[in-house]
Amino acid sequence: MHDILFTPVRCGALEARNRIFMAPLTRGRADNPEQVPTPLMVEYYRQRASAGLIISEATGISREGSGWPNAPGIWSEAQVSGWRQVTDAVHAEGGLIVMQLWHMGRLVHPDFLDGAPPVSASATCAPGHAHTHGGRKDYQPARALPEDEIARVVADYRHAAANAKEAGFDGVQLHGANGYLVDQFLRDGTNQRTDRYGGSPANRTRFLREVLEALVEVWGADRVGVRLSPNGETQGCDDSNPAATFGEAARVIDALGIAFLELREPGPDGTFGRTDVPRQSPLIRSLYKGCLVLNSDYDAARAAADIDAGRCDAVAFGRPFISNPDLPERIRRGAPWAENRNVPQSWYFPGAEGYTDYPALEAEPEPAA
Repeated sequence: MHDILFTPVRCGALEARNRIFMAPLTRGRADNPEQVPTPLMVEYYRQRASAGLIISEATGISREGSGWPNAPGIWSEAQVSGWRQVTDAVHAEGGLIVMQLWHMGRLVHPDFLDGAPPVSASATCAPGHAHTHGGRKDYQPARALPEDEIARVVADYRHAAANAKEAGFDGVQLHGANGYLVDQFLRDGTNQRTDRYGGSPANRTRFLREVLEALVEVWGADRVGVRLSPNGETQGCDDSNPAATFGEAARVIDALGIAFLELREPGPDGTFGRTDVPRQSPLIRSLYKGCLVLNSDYDAARAAADIDAGRCDAVAFGRPFISNPDLPERIRRGAPWAENRNVPQSWYFPGAEGYTDYPALEAEPEPAA
């Protein structure tokens, strides 16, 4: 069933055995003061290693960029060691895994920064509430990064990419979506700069390009990916002309030879971004010639149809992988998909419940002789 999903696909140097990718999923299980991956996380990723490619949960490149309770990081030696156990487990099962590199920008509450303001493209404030260890709190105004500090943040990305390599990942993905720091530079609703990082789409993509160049220095372009969300407002981050902005971003990504580009375009029940805006994936598909991955609200039939029609090369499944650790096998057999339990608490609360306790299908009986 849906045979095209089980054909191999190449994303740069990454050869995925199927086209059922696991999307990045924040789960909040690094529940220790140093934000080190735990043995529970090792088991979680091992269970899901049959994905063609696992994109790890968003992982903080620095303490400054990490503002989600119990999210893991990749800036310390202890974190590198913890992640090494994850990658070893995935590789032992024959899987591939890349690390998603995350700086939350203005969405980091000062509680995570000893009271200091977060940083962003411009001095703006996100709407709504941040999740903190002390509960939900109003976001606070960010300070604009001066140019010399932009270079420092780019260096933080480079350091995180080097640590991901040391931790045994197969590559990295830059989180440029969902209203986080890269997205805050890309979109004119949050980027109000008048220097060379603001104004035109070409200028607003400069930060994206500089970060990608740093990642390529560490990994080579054939092991670097990007995630974008060209789908309307997300977490207060919006753009007046998405086609111009994300078209330019696609040109930058293509010119650098980046291995894969994942686009988050929510369906009718999407969580990030509006669902009533034109999709930019056809435009981006015409501009970016590498491996294009689409994500959000897919079932197996629609995934197979979009790949077969040439709209993308693979599909990244998110929430289905939470409750279906063996999602590719369920798709192969045409078996039902288990539903998530105790949502949304089980997505983010510490512990095994709703995390590693979803069972896989029983093995199929051997054919009769």
